[in-house]
Amino acid sequence: MTAPADPSTPGPAQSHALVVIPARMASTRLPGKPLADIGGVPMIVQVWKRAMEAAVGPVLVACAEPEIAEAVRAHGGEAVLTDPDLPSGSDRVWQAVERFDPQERFSAIVNVQGDLPTLDPALVADSLVPLDDPAVDIATLVAEISKPSERDNPNVVKAILGLKPDQRRGRALYFTRATAPTGDGPLYHHIGLYAYRRAALKRFVGLPPGVLETRERLEQLRALEDGMRIDAVLVDTVPLGVDTPEDLQAARAVLTPKP
Repeated sequence: MTAPADPSTPGPAQSHALVVIPARMASTRLPGKPLADIGGVPMIVQVWKRAMEAAVGPVLVACAEPEIAEAVRAHGGEAVLTDPDLPSGSDRVWQAVERFDPQERFSAIVNVQGDLPTLDPALVADSLVPLDDPAVDIATLVAEISKPSERDNPNVVKAILGLKPDQRRGRALYFTRATAPTGDGPLYHHIGLYAYRRAALKRFVGLPPGVLETRERLEQLRALEDGMRIDAVLVDTVPLGVDTPEDLQAARAVLTPKP
């Protein structure tokens, strides 16, 4: 298996990639977070900037509300309004893709969550590497869990894959909120950033929710239940997701210019 590719030498998947960032104002723990100020700009603009810095292809924000689109466009970005009642970010991404690219110019779609303002742009390029294998439908990222408290935390989703010590990529066999697998060896923290073949994303959003998906409350299990192949790339860090006021303060500490 190969190590993550250098973004400066794009593979076939990177050459035809569209990055889509789903965003909506409704959030249980941090309402209106896409427009929360971080470093003098809305958070969604910070995420858009990180995705642009990845330089793998055009970046599009899939907005549930007009105010998000206005903020993105005010800073030079592209945005598409989507149905605010869509059930998930994946559905929002797919609707934006259909509206933005009916000519089907882009064969790979990267779903970057809209609450990752400190995302390392290299991770976006890393996520596309597995799609150079035609057998792979979806690609994602994992990082080895280093904090003991995360091993038993159900909010830290674990990806189960068998990686040898010298491997940086492998097939994901399952995802769970439980502490798994048992026995000696590393546990892998799943990072919710996905690269899809366009056809795989279309197939995925057309599927009904799966039994295991509903039980674990993990959308990616729908793909595995339907026989789709997900490969994961091992990376070194987990990006900060902004879900709480405390997370927002942490992101501001990273991105606010020092006087």
